[in-house]
Amino acid sequence: MIGVIAILKVQPDKAADFEKVFLDLQNKVKANEPGCLAYQLVKSRTEPAVYKVLELYASEDALKAHGGSDYFKAAGAAMGPFMAGRPEIDYLDAVE
Repeated sequence: MIGVIAILKVQPDKAADFEKVFLDLQNKVKANEPGCLAYQLVKSRTEPAVYKVLELYASEDALKAHGGSDYFKAAGAAMGPFMAGRPEIDYLDAVE
């Protein structure tokens, strides 16, 4: 299994727009990617414009399929104007 934690910093006045686009993406991922075991947007309690995406994939192929999907690419383009910086992404290996 492969874990991913993405840290997304959003312009505070664009948070509602960001959430709308991301939640649409989240629903598409959950509906179309059986190899994606978890995909959840969470929001910082201490920094309101900081979000994290908690992701878990069954395999490297599932992770690649996610990043290559048309809806992922479209959401990335749509969210770009709402961001306050580049995403920070950490890739993790499951300890089993």
